[in-house]
Amino acid sequence: MSDTPRKRLPLRWLTLAEVVGVLALALAALGYWDNHRARIQEDRERAAAARERQAEIGARPAFLMTGTLEADGEQVRLASVHPEQVIQTQTLWFPKSIRSDSIETTGNPRLEAGWIDEGLRKAAGKAKAGRAPVGVLTVFIEDGQTKTDRALYQIGYSLHPRVLRGDRVKLEGLSLARRNVAGDLQAAAGSLWPAQ
Repeated sequence: MSDTPRKRLPLRWLTLAEVVGVLALALAALGYWDNHRARIQEDRERAAAARERQAEIGARPAFLMTGTLEADGEQVRLASVHPEQVIQTQTLWFPKSIRSDSIETTGNPRLEAGWIDEGLRKAAGKAKAGRAPVGVLTVFIEDGQTKTDRALYQIGYSLHPRVLRGDRVKLEGLSLARRNVAGDLQAAAGSLWPAQ
């Protein structure tokens, strides 16, 4: 074996172009990593905001009306249970045997006995008390947005005999029968009427 020294590989310095290329590659990798972190953070924030919106929607109260008797049962004043829901207009449909056309109110939500007294006296037969269904399309404002509610309510009524005139219809109150009614509200109200 000979004692010849091993040759050393020559040390080569990087050119300026190679240094710039390596630095560009490092900066691109750091930029990609930073963008990826930012996108993940945005996705988390978006998901949190979506959860908050869903919780807020779930926490929003459903539209529900109550009725207050006025004028000794001649009228029921309607109001939303939740004060942040302001009723704008309403369209009311009774079963065709009680009233064939719809009634519209604007800014004064109510039910009046005079709207249904004649039809109710005929349709009720011998019954002196009961419940009459009414389909109600309500347009209301909530959080600055116009919304609608389609529901069926039951109106409590009683008939009181009068001398030389037909029975007096007295309204007794209002209760919710069904929410989110699709299709024809008058037909839906009519489907509840025979059940009484």
